[in-house]
Amino acid sequence: MTGRLVRIRPLGAADAEAHHRWNHDPEVMRWFDAAQPVPLERFLDGYAERRRITADDAGFGIEVIESGRLIGLVRLSDVDHDTLSAEVTIYIGEKNEWGKGYGPDAMRLVCRYGFETMGMHRIHLGVAVGNESAVRSYEKVGFVKEGRTRDTFRSREDGTWQDHFIMGLLEGELVG
Repeated sequence: MTGRLVRIRPLGAADAEAHHRWNHDPEVMRWFDAAQPVPLERFLDGYAERRRITADDAGFGIEVIESGRLIGLVRLSDVDHDTLSAEVTIYIGEKNEWGKGYGPDAMRLVCRYGFETMGMHRIHLGVAVGNESAVRSYEKVGFVKEGRTRDTFRSREDGTWQDHFIMGLLEGELVG
């Protein structure tokens, strides 16, 4: 799928090294829950198999149209077929591409995919309250704050706890 600035496409084995590099960059992963480091060899082993698009899990690479460069990932997962809802996660792994509008463009594409192809009614996400640029980015796409959970994100930097906003987007609310 192609937007104004980016296209989203299925991930392949050639994307594994960039994905691994991003997952081990503290700046890129600042706003994600801490995970144990995974050695590159184990990460590469079976990467393509784990990245298949299904009715329950659709992960895509984010590519800049102009250069064809892979810069990040976006994923719909935790699909609930009873309530027709899915969770979305996104990050731009190439730090020199931050702030250029690629995230909102990719988010619009994946949400469109979720609504039109997967048949979802609601797409939701959790975001640390302190991640103000992400909150603004999600609001540009049409997500609204639906609630707040207390102390559900622990900072990798200093170990402090932060609240999470729960944000959601319903069919027909996508902006842009």
